[in-house]
Amino acid sequence: MSEQKSFSRPKSMQDVATHYCAGCGHGIAHRLICEVIDELGIREKTIAICPVGCAVLAYDYWNFDCAEAAHGRGLAVATGIKRCLPDRIVFTYQGDGDLAAIGTAETIHAANRGENLTCIFINNAVYGMTGGQMAPTTILNQVTATTPRGRSAKYEGYPLKISEMLAILPGVASVERTSISSPQQVIKTKKAIRQAFQNQIEEKGFSLVEILSPCPTYWSMKPKQAMDWIDNTLAKQFPLGKLK
Repeated sequence: MSEQKSFSRPKSMQDVATHYCAGCGHGIAHRLICEVIDELGIREKTIAICPVGCAVLAYDYWNFDCAEAAHGRGLAVATGIKRCLPDRIVFTYQGDGDLAAIGTAETIHAANRGENLTCIFINNAVYGMTGGQMAPTTILNQVTATTPRGRSAKYEGYPLKISEMLAILPGVASVERTSISSPQQVIKTKKAIRQAFQNQIEEKGFSLVEILSPCPTYWSMKPKQAMDWIDNTLAKQFPLGKLK
């Protein structure tokens, strides 16, 4: 019998049951962050800013300091903490509603100021916590609770490409869009997260990693279908790769 490789839980991750839906990508992203923090040896000096959205309970899964921010205000709270405690490693974990809708102003201005922060942006193209409504990142023709005939450019406008917007700002050190649709993409995502934290350690300024993540529940898909939809549809609207 061949020997099976065991995978230990990162020290930065709590041993608790998940509340996320089957096939949700948040759990993958949570673990990648924990692995990077452990590998960089920064757990004791890391502070996470948790969002309002499906990941509002992210602090239940992370074994390091966390603060909760009001909806959309993650980067404003992160700015205050980082300026008061500049030796800490501060990051926000935000969904497309939190970061790209109610939090658009905080996002753009924190990036434009070149705040020395790391931002992990989960893009699943829909509002997950509140019932599957259209998000700023919902793509054209995508059916949601508030666009039952599909998103229309005429009535709802175009999907907002936050990463492209931020990449042009001089205070931004790096922007990369990745996905978690396959093992190969998960490896690339972890590398991007690590670089974003390393940029903060080296005081290079603002870094953002946008992660295309599945929401099978509100995409009305099986988990495997959702991963395929990221590759075949969502990534065509939000191309993967380094933008800066």
